[in-house]
Amino acid sequence: MSASDDVTLVGFAELSATVVRARLLVAHDRFWDVDTRPLHQPVWFDQFGGFGALARSADGEDVGYLLGVVTADRLAYLHLLAVRDDRRRTGLGRRLVAWFDDLARDTGARVVQVVARPEDTAAVALHTALGASAHLAQDRAGPGEDRLVLTRSLAR
Repeated sequence: MSASDDVTLVGFAELSATVVRARLLVAHDRFWDVDTRPLHQPVWFDQFGGFGALARSADGEDVGYLLGVVTADRLAYLHLLAVRDDRRRTGLGRRLVAWFDDLARDTGARVVQVVARPEDTAAVALHTALGASAHLAQDRAGPGEDRLVLTRSLAR
């Protein structure tokens, strides 16, 4: 049994958004190597919570999560994908992305996009392995703050 086999994915819509957000912010450094706290605005948990998921271990620990949304023009935007440091390389990130893809597809999305820092080699590797093409967007996050926009089709 792999470490991801004991994990259940639960949509944020089934949880208390305020409580989950607070727990994830407290545990931030177990999920992230850089400070992403400003990217965890309440809107991702409250108004867009129907598109987010929490990965919980059998003993009730938060071990991964995904924040995203599907826009009116059928673009699925994956805002954040996080797997706790001791659960990486178990397939959990792929499970979360597959959960989001299915939900996005069912909502009518045709493509999914991710915006990543060019130096985030793990994110770039995961999304390109899933079929995304990358486009460098200069100054996307402000002057001198380039980002990669990774886009892939949701067609089956």
